[in-house]
Amino acid sequence: MNKSTSQAAILSVALERNARQPLQAQLAQTLRDLVHGSRLRPGDRLPSSRGLAEELAVSRVTVTTAYDQLIAEGYLEGRRGSGVYVAADLPDLPAPDAPDSGGAEAPDLALPEPDRPFQISVPDLREFPFRDWARLSDQIWRAPEPALLTRPDPLGWPPLRAAIAGHLRDWRGLDCKPGQIVITSGLAETLELIARAVLPPGGRVAVEEPGHGPLRTVLTRAGLEVAPVPVDEQGFDIDRAPPGTAAAVVTPSRQFPLGMILPLARRLRLLAWARETGGTILEDDFDGEYRYRGQPLPAVMSLDDGDRVLYVGSFSKVLFPALRLAFAVLPEPLAPQVEAVIRSAGPKASLMPQPVLARFIETGGFATHIRRMRRLYATRQKALTEAIARHAPDLFEAEAEPGGMHLVVRPGPALAGRMSDREAVRIAESAGIAARPLSAFFAGPPDREGFILGYAAFGEAELDAAVRCWAEALRRQL
Repeated sequence: MNKSTSQAAILSVALERNARQPLQAQLAQTLRDLVHGSRLRPGDRLPSSRGLAEELAVSRVTVTTAYDQLIAEGYLEGRRGSGVYVAADLPDLPAPDAPDSGGAEAPDLALPEPDRPFQISVPDLREFPFRDWARLSDQIWRAPEPALLTRPDPLGWPPLRAAIAGHLRDWRGLDCKPGQIVITSGLAETLELIARAVLPPGGRVAVEEPGHGPLRTVLTRAGLEVAPVPVDEQGFDIDRAPPGTAAAVVTPSRQFPLGMILPLARRLRLLAWARETGGTILEDDFDGEYRYRGQPLPAVMSLDDGDRVLYVGSFSKVLFPALRLAFAVLPEPLAPQVEAVIRSAGPKASLMPQPVLARFIETGGFATHIRRMRRLYATRQKALTEAIARHAPDLFEAEAEPGGMHLVVRPGPALAGRMSDREAVRIAESAGIAARPLSAFFAGPPDREGFILGYAAFGEAELDAAVRCWAEALRRQL
């Protein structure tokens, strides 16, 4: 057993001071149970009697008495000048008696399934520089600065907010101050904060159709009226939003899921609507980091001179999903309102990774990783389009796109009209492939069908094999 695991076992020890059983007897029994349960293994070193006494807030005599008892029983052994260890020659021991569960067996905890082609919004975790991340984490948390150990700023670790402001200035042309940035645990928390702090109760919010289903769910749960607005070949059009719209949520960098980029004229019209009506714009920079051709258009917030745009982003797709860190950039007049809400509710974003991410950005690791992934994902998108042309030109139609992490695929002549996108996806699922039907992204009746295929997390051979396998499965059903 490694040192950290045995330390964790010792840290789980808890003594009941009001119990009839003496503390030394409780400690001895707890250590026996840890040995029987294999949480302490032969050869594991135990803390010194002084150290464990301080950890448990008991006298040193209590610990030495328990240790002496277990040495006498053969569970532990003392090594001169070295300390106390679990006896090296212990045989396999029966587990301690478990509490009665009424005859029912506890279910095994299932691990998450591995990613499968063509899951969307999944980065390639094999390419993440975990060694660099671990080195930064060790540097920061081995000897943390005092500010990390006090009550955290509910808006997020200040150096991370400053690092994000610098990154947005350099990469997205967005001139914002660290005080305008709030760190959240994800898009859901970001939207909840904005709904409570900025939007009118029960207000009408225009969203893109098709669009992000979980986003609609969060807005609805916040008591807002969601109004899906069908996009056209240019993306979202605010002039198609219903009267009385109080806010619009848009993905101008790359519409989700269809992928079109909102042209400048539409962005300016959206800003004019906000000025004229007092409306609020939520700019979700979906896939904004991953553009493979041409220069990205400026963020809508960078064009705003009326404090009507809130810009939101996430690190989950860029780094790794378990990080669970996102952010919002607020117009300066709205920052106090959002701060009041988050202070009353309490922050949900974990502090532990925030200084590490700040250092990762400051040292250039973040920018380097994005550039590497841009090149890699562009290659994989090309591999996917070539695999479709090679194995299924009659079943699917796809063209290269200027950015993103997924491809929008249309039914080909052999498939269109003969099988729905949902039925084709069910066939893919039976073959171990995780495609998504385009029709599932509509809030109302879909006006088109197709497939959303993620490619970022999968190697070229994996993508080729998945297309071939799906094509063979489809042809058996046609």
